[in-house]
Amino acid sequence: MQAQASEKSNSVTDAQRFLSLDVFRGITICLMIIVNTPGKGAPLYSYLVHARWLGFTLADLIFPSFLFAVGNAMSFSEKKLARVPETVFLSKVIRRFVLIFLAGYLMYWFPFFTPLPDGAWVMKPFSDTRIMGVLQRIAICYLSAALLVRYLSQETTVIIGALLLLAYWGVLYMFGDPGAEFTMGGNAIARLDIFLLGESHIYKKDVVPFDPEGILSTLPAVVNVLIGYWAGLFIQQKGRSFESLVRMMIAGLLLVVTALAWDLAFPISKKLWTSSFVLYTTGIDILVLSVLIYWVEIRERNFATHFFTVFGKNPLFIYLLSELLYIVLMMVSLPSGEPVFEWVSVAVFQRLLPGAAGALATAICFMMVCWCAAWWLDRRRIYIRI
Repeated sequence: MQAQASEKSNSVTDAQRFLSLDVFRGITICLMIIVNTPGKGAPLYSYLVHARWLGFTLADLIFPSFLFAVGNAMSFSEKKLARVPETVFLSKVIRRFVLIFLAGYLMYWFPFFTPLPDGAWVMKPFSDTRIMGVLQRIAICYLSAALLVRYLSQETTVIIGALLLLAYWGVLYMFGDPGAEFTMGGNAIARLDIFLLGESHIYKKDVVPFDPEGILSTLPAVVNVLIGYWAGLFIQQKGRSFESLVRMMIAGLLLVVTALAWDLAFPISKKLWTSSFVLYTTGIDILVLSVLIYWVEIRERNFATHFFTVFGKNPLFIYLLSELLYIVLMMVSLPSGEPVFEWVSVAVFQRLLPGAAGALATAICFMMVCWCAAWWLDRRRIYIRI
């Protein structure tokens, strides 16, 4: 990780250039924390809970939107990286890949020790640690997209993106169980993960061992980053005019319609990260980003933008902080043996707002705690690059 203070000499144009992207990333992080840390004592609203297998909810949009934002940011940073020698470029992107991947791996291993019944603590064995995960997928997608856009033309990256989506569709059919290619127990994703990583190193909190951030399903996720990159390039090349926004919205609608048509043969599913899911989520992301550009930069409406940009300036660090803080609050228990987070949710929020409203209020309160940490960093112009 690297913390750095921003330069106050940035021009107004430079600051505005990233405002919509920061708002977009901030909204994504805000929703990510709410979805990942629901209150106890009652289920969260269904639209804030991931689809059990096939299908789509608002919660399913969050992770792919972050990958889209990674690609969008890459379209701006690529100009600087294009001017540096190849060795400098490779060292930067590989270093960032390693840091993000390692942060994700250590996050799943945290708190590294587990208590025994007699009160002693033993180190969690390496043999039980999950290797893939959210940050690990971000790292792999970032590295893959950075190399593609560095060494290939834009037209070639478009072709490769299309081939990745089509090839992934074919691979799931070819190597999945006949007639059960898209089921949790018969898909090729789990088969490859178990073969390469072993069952002990993949996600085990589902009905059967299956990692929603598996190795094979990371391939189509690279396209989420690439489409975010292409959208960023389009904005820079065409400007923020009504004409360019209309063209973006048409492109977003076409992706959504194509995804819904493809859904008939290749179901939309976050856990499988199907190709139709990639097109559906990126289409929505383009539409949302278009609206934000219109509202924030063309209409210059700044209502609530500061709230989200606080999150958007330290997105990966705040996500990591939220996950670790949640683990700690669930690990630290009161004398009754009840975890702190669970007690606050049930004893306070469920009494004030019984049911799903209390679970959501708990998640929002926790999100605000993380926002305060992000605000403190932003106030001191500290931006931690992972």
